Amino acid sequence: MENKKNFFDGAFGKLILPGIVLQSVLIGGGYATGREIVEYGAKFGAMGWLAGVGTFLGFAIIAALSFELIRLYKVYDYKSFIKEIGGPLWIVFDIVYFLFMIVIIAVMASATGSIVEQTLGLNYWVGVAAITIVVGVLNFFGARLIERFETYGTIALYIGYIIFAIIVISNNHQNMSQVFATGDTSFVPNTTAPAILWSGVLYCAYNLVVVPSSFFTIKRQTKTSESIISGIIGGILMTIPWFLTYFAVMCFYPNEDVLAASVPWLSMMQGVAGPVVIGIFGIVMGWTLIETSTGIIHACIERVNNGLGELHKNEMTRPQQAILTLVILIGAMILSRIGIIDLIATVYNGLAYAFLIIYVVPLLTVGVYKIIKKHKEQNGKQYQYQVKREG
Repeated sequence: MENKKNFFDGAFGKLILPGIVLQSVLIGGGYATGREIVEYGAKFGAMGWLAGVGTFLGFAIIAALSFELIRLYKVYDYKSFIKEIGGPLWIVFDIVYFLFMIVIIAVMASATGSIVEQTLGLNYWVGVAAITIVVGVLNFFGARLIERFETYGTIALYIGYIIFAIIVISNNHQNMSQVFATGDTSFVPNTTAPAILWSGVLYCAYNLVVVPSSFFTIKRQTKTSESIISGIIGGILMTIPWFLTYFAVMCFYPNEDVLAASVPWLSMMQGVAGPVVIGIFGIVMGWTLIETSTGIIHACIERVNNGLGELHKNEMTRPQQAILTLVILIGAMILSRIGIIDLIATVYNGLAYAFLIIYVVPLLTVGVYKIIKKHKEQNGKQYQYQVKREG
């Protein structure tokens, strides 16, 4: 008798799980504080939704093409993947990925530590230590536990974001209506639609660091339709919180107390939510750091294990994976407290362009060519097999 398939091995694992992992890793570095949405969309006021459209299209197209290439060539870690589309560029990608990993975790640690301190009254390092331990445990147990943690965490975080958005919008929707009715773009005057769309593309580009975190989930996919559908679902899941944040910010546009705040979400909620909701918000922010750090570091571990395999050495043991996780986290935490974050964060756009050059351009050129080539090879073999059977 065949063993009953696990829920994660069926349609959910093939179509929805890749998007859930992408979204759950994106949430911390991408839109947890709201600062990123202001910088790459909400600051444009009534026209900012165009950046959200650019973000969705970017994520959906890149995810679908990445998943299909991974499925066809069975490249489940980012070194093997980049080798397929960029050859020696994998070395550059290694460097950029490592830099981005440290920067994003450090930025999130700094923001989350401050938020937890302000909302829950906990010492900065108590929150950081708790998060570090949880991320270390998750990477100790590996992919199966991470899949479940990210899935249930995404459900909880979506509920939290929807509640936060409802609270903010229900209390300030008149201002949002006014912004759209008048076409207000006063915070960034003289902007253009192409510039706003490009801002969304850049936002997508600098968040491409999260895509390798989903590679291990593609092992279940067997058809092109699964790659396309899961890519579109990933794009939708990663964009919904973007629009929730955008519409919430529009309730205060163009108020500098919100748009110039380091954590716009906290600024928006402090005026309309009680201490209990603010406390829950602090917990949610801590959770986002856990999900983001876990996913990004897990992709790094997969890369290291693949490299060890190429050298005919054993993969890292669970304790070694946990130790590597802790070293990365501790390094990022230290950086977040010595003032280097302000300096490094200024290169976000530079790193976004780096990802466009070493990931997006090769994927849209070499990657698309290889996908078409592989499909032709498979169709040719299938045709020959059919002719042979009929003959």
